[in-house]
Amino acid sequence: MDRGYWDNPVTIETLTLGRYRTVSSTAEAARVLLEEWPVDEGEAFVAAKTLCLAVMEGNADPEEARKAFLIAADETDVFVRP
Repeated sequence: MDRGYWDNPVTIETLTLGRYRTVSSTAEAARVLLEEWPVDEGEAFVAAKTLCLAVMEGNADPEEARKAFLIAADETDVFVRP
């Protein structure tokens, strides 16, 4: 399994207000999406999950999964630290 490390990690606010988590790989993003995401629906959410799995299977670029993760965060109003 390819963990798909990212060149630029993404720091998001967790479900606990004021707490942040840095996501540095596609595998970690997939876990966050599946286990910690505030919703389990939405076009961007599904696209991000799909891309994360494709990266881990060696069929997509990790940076594409990172972009999809950021779009899913925007769709769900998950705060991304600049």
